[in-house]
Amino acid sequence: MTRSPLLLEPLADRSLKVAAIALYLDPEDDTGIQALVGTATFAALATALPCLITSDRASRLSPGTQERLIQLGCHIVADETIRSAATLDQIDLHAPCEWLGGHWFMAAGNNGTGGQSSSRGLELKLLQLVANEADTRDIEAVFRQDPVLSYHLLRLVNSIGIGVSRNISSFSQAILILGRQQLKRWLNLMLFSANRNDRRSALLLAHATVRARAMELLAKAAGFDRQTQEQAFMAGMFSLLGVLFAVPLEKILTPLNLNKPLMTALLTLQGDLGRMLKAIDAAEKCDAKTLTAEVASLGISLEDYNRLTVEAYQWMLDVIHEHQCDGNA
Repeated sequence: MTRSPLLLEPLADRSLKVAAIALYLDPEDDTGIQALVGTATFAALATALPCLITSDRASRLSPGTQERLIQLGCHIVADETIRSAATLDQIDLHAPCEWLGGHWFMAAGNNGTGGQSSSRGLELKLLQLVANEADTRDIEAVFRQDPVLSYHLLRLVNSIGIGVSRNISSFSQAILILGRQQLKRWLNLMLFSANRNDRRSALLLAHATVRARAMELLAKAAGFDRQTQEQAFMAGMFSLLGVLFAVPLEKILTPLNLNKPLMTALLTLQGDLGRMLKAIDAAEKCDAKTLTAEVASLGISLEDYNRLTVEAYQWMLDVIHEHQCDGNA
């Protein structure tokens, strides 16, 4: 029986792109770890991106667990190769470390001036139109004002497996094939990837994606209906909009006319969606005690939580793959 939640953290390399995942495993929960690493989803995650365990943490795991993790492709690294930063100012790209963790991407970023600020204004307008179920022609008009937005949307939509045999090449085609509800997801996720001048972009997209997918999977595991699962996805993504635009979250949310449960969850962390957000926030802060309590309050076992966490991270990697490859081109 699993006794501890799985704690993961996306790590950036010197280019500030997602390049590895830190594993924080409880040495007192060897049975739970063995059960987790025996799953195909964890094996796929460890294959897709380097999964790192610091030597100090690894030394507290059983020899059998260490061996199994290494067999799956996980890496035991020196503690000093991973550095944590709380703000952008603390980032030292010349420091003798290989990986960067911490919450530096939550600090106010460089949103640019001039044309870049104009683009951000269009993104906020787009956010409002999508949230308020605006006419398709009104949304298309925004894309016509900034072709870069269209580019980012189509790249993001085509980067994920959506069961379509051909690439989507236009906004109208995206609506026809995906439908409004699914397209809303990609429009909102696109906001986190569109500003290449913001050094936080890659990590913000990664965390927004993990939050959104993990929230959706939590709602499903807790037995909520499809509509609530969709709201949970949006709550996870919207929770970082204040960070993205460097303005109070309430100021961004007010014009969106979101329903009361969603607004309550985002602004006060109350209600079912609020409890899920508390769980996600605790996971990001590696607060195992709070996370365990919130997961239990939702009626979800730690085994199921660990499984859905790995699934959320795998989905995140699928989403960011094209974004990062294109940025390196």
